[in-house]
Amino acid sequence: MSTDRQAEAETADAEDPAEAQPAGEADIAGAQGPAGARADAGEPEDGAADAEDPAGAQADSDEPEGGAADAEDPAGAQGEPEGDTSDAEGPAGAQPAGEADTAGAQGPAGARADSGEPEGGAAGGDGGPGAEPSVSGTGGVGESPAGPTPEAAADGGGVSEAQAELAAQKVERERIARRKAEREHPVDAGAKLSGKAADLLAAVRAVESGAKPSAAYFDDAPAAPRKAAPAPPAPRPPAPAPKAAPVPSADAVDGVRAVLARGGAPESLAGPVAAALGDGAAAELAENPWRLLAVPAVRPTQADGFARALLGAGAGPGDERRTAVLVGWLLDQAGLKGHTALEAPVLEKALAQYGVPDPAEALEQAVAEASVLVFHEPLGPPVEEGEEQPVRILVGLEGAAMAEESLADGLARLSGTFAGPADWEQAASAAPDRSSGELIRTVARHGLVTHTGGEAARAEPLALAAAARELGLRVCVAAHAPGGGPDAVTVAGLLSGEEGPGRDADGQFALDLLVVLDAPQLDVESAAALVEGVPDGARLVLSGDTGVLGSAGAGRVFADVLAARTCPQLVSRTPDPGPLGELVSGVGIGELNQVEAPGKEVVIVPVQDAGEAVHRAVQLVAESVPRAFGVPADGVQVITPGHGGPAGTRALNAALKERLNPGPGRFGGFDPGDRVVHVPSPGRALPARVVSADAQGLHLERAGARIVVAKELVESQVRHGWAVTAHQAVGSRWPAVVVVLPGDAAQALSRDWVYTAFGRAGRHLSVVHGVDQALPRAVAEVLPKPRTTRLTGLLKALAAAGEQPER
Repeated sequence: MSTDRQAEAETADAEDPAEAQPAGEADIAGAQGPAGARADAGEPEDGAADAEDPAGAQADSDEPEGGAADAEDPAGAQGEPEGDTSDAEGPAGAQPAGEADTAGAQGPAGARADSGEPEGGAAGGDGGPGAEPSVSGTGGVGESPAGPTPEAAADGGGVSEAQAELAAQKVERERIARRKAEREHPVDAGAKLSGKAADLLAAVRAVESGAKPSAAYFDDAPAAPRKAAPAPPAPRPPAPAPKAAPVPSADAVDGVRAVLARGGAPESLAGPVAAALGDGAAAELAENPWRLLAVPAVRPTQADGFARALLGAGAGPGDERRTAVLVGWLLDQAGLKGHTALEAPVLEKALAQYGVPDPAEALEQAVAEASVLVFHEPLGPPVEEGEEQPVRILVGLEGAAMAEESLADGLARLSGTFAGPADWEQAASAAPDRSSGELIRTVARHGLVTHTGGEAARAEPLALAAAARELGLRVCVAAHAPGGGPDAVTVAGLLSGEEGPGRDADGQFALDLLVVLDAPQLDVESAAALVEGVPDGARLVLSGDTGVLGSAGAGRVFADVLAARTCPQLVSRTPDPGPLGELVSGVGIGELNQVEAPGKEVVIVPVQDAGEAVHRAVQLVAESVPRAFGVPADGVQVITPGHGGPAGTRALNAALKERLNPGPGRFGGFDPGDRVVHVPSPGRALPARVVSADAQGLHLERAGARIVVAKELVESQVRHGWAVTAHQAVGSRWPAVVVVLPGDAAQALSRDWVYTAFGRAGRHLSVVHGVDQALPRAVAEVLPKPRTTRLTGLLKALAAAGEQPER
């Protein structure tokens, strides 16, 4: 979900939001900032890397899919670091292999490949650290679940692909807002509260209607089932032309520049501040200097320094203007970590971390002013009349709240307006396997179905789609990344109108069945826009692998729908085949098993430091894997925990470029033939190849199509792609994968990261291993970081209320 909000996770050692002190602030825009921070005018991926996030978790502006953090985040869940790793040594006693060839290192099952064989490889290397290494141990290697936010764009320019997509999503959000505005009879909240909950509720009577999700209303179901054979599809209406991002006027920028100069802030912030705050930015900034936090790269201590310079001694930590901005900023940062709301005590603790003298009062004031919303989520089963229902108090921003409520309403609508069963028994009987047949029968009887399974199980929803097409239904299959299956489109392309069946006059997709693959990658805003576009009476199938890393943006949609248990849930019986399937399946349940790999499907290459890890990874990609398996270098993908550090994506890509496509980088660091990743919007990392460059920008070839990235966007949207992070790799597969785990990556490992990285390999997996026992420990013990969301509770409440469609 990011014009690449790229960040590099530099470790923040704080464990608890209440105890941690904010880390050093990130550089802003190439000049000494108000808090004494020098801007980073060089490295394009380095955004605000050093400052802690709202809950003490550091924002990772180097990862397109999400920010990384090493400290506890506001919800008490540690952010997943995506960043720099140190040069710590690898496993004690492990001797480096002579050559990194795949055949010379021992696999996880302890089967040593023949050393010295030309197709094999690494001579002399033991199968892993210590005797008989096992390739078990998954760990969260630092891919943050939170979706990165876009870097501040340069003034001017045309409409980029990211702007077009965001504009299209904005149209859908406006439709959602209009639909919710038409609803009547909001549900009263907090009728039985007392104590602290009642005190907080009393402070927010003015916004009480927003404190509880409104009742769900649905359109009537069609009077008759859809015809099996639809009429020939009408020509797709052209997608509405996206509006260009507003460009601040020269006067607005000049006014902001003057205010920044008075406060000693870098003039380079004038454009981003004016774009964020609008034409009245100068007056707003002069009145409330903490509004400087509207620029993503700015951190609270920098805004504090600017405010002191502008306002003098009166700019204290308890200033109401400061606390109001800080509450919103903390919730924004929590969103980057995947949360859609925070518990009130957690948010108060984070406010205390930033020096707010009375966090509870500051939070009550923010709620009373309607800058944030408060929600009371019941805990446990309903209580008897006259008893007090236990609740937890959640605080969130309006955007995430609207998206979650709209998504819950939309999912309930699809269940409630389902047109009835279809005669699919013949198709189910002809299904290629039992699991596919069961899925077809279930979808025939229900409007909303979830389906879980590994890579091999992806064939089942594809078989469903094929059967539905044979019955004459309009079908669309949408995946997270390109190449998700036959005739599959991407979720982002479907939402933007660039791919898929198009929309009717009411803005809904012209389809009878929507199958969403890679459902764990859906963030709450994308999911809400997607479900809002599915017409009444149509079927929706959400399918995915629950073991992979979560969405880049806020929310945990697929997991929340599964947890609510308000629709049929099918679990595939199709196991992933071979040694790779056995290895990855074990990781998914917390076991790093030794597997028999007679065909060298899995190989361990032990290393002692990051420099050796880079050397062996390059050797594997350029020589060993192509020679042993006949897979060209372009079919081998390197995956590593973070972007920075001596064995991060930058270092690996530099070494791989030097070996595979050397050149001066005359096109902004790129040369024709370079393998790159294009990140047109948050959460989308699309593989491409550099073709050329001219005054228009950088010309890329992606999936056989030519695209142009404007020159002012190249720095933030394009990076070399021989080596990527696991978040960039999720949703894609390659014939061979080299996972690089240097010793300094041990703290970044988690079960879902290892599961995702190992699972990207189709035929062969090499693990450049230097983390000793951290790998099996991470697989067994380091679980995915929890996210605070409301969707499960909303779905359960709607199911319990038994809402009927509204006429």
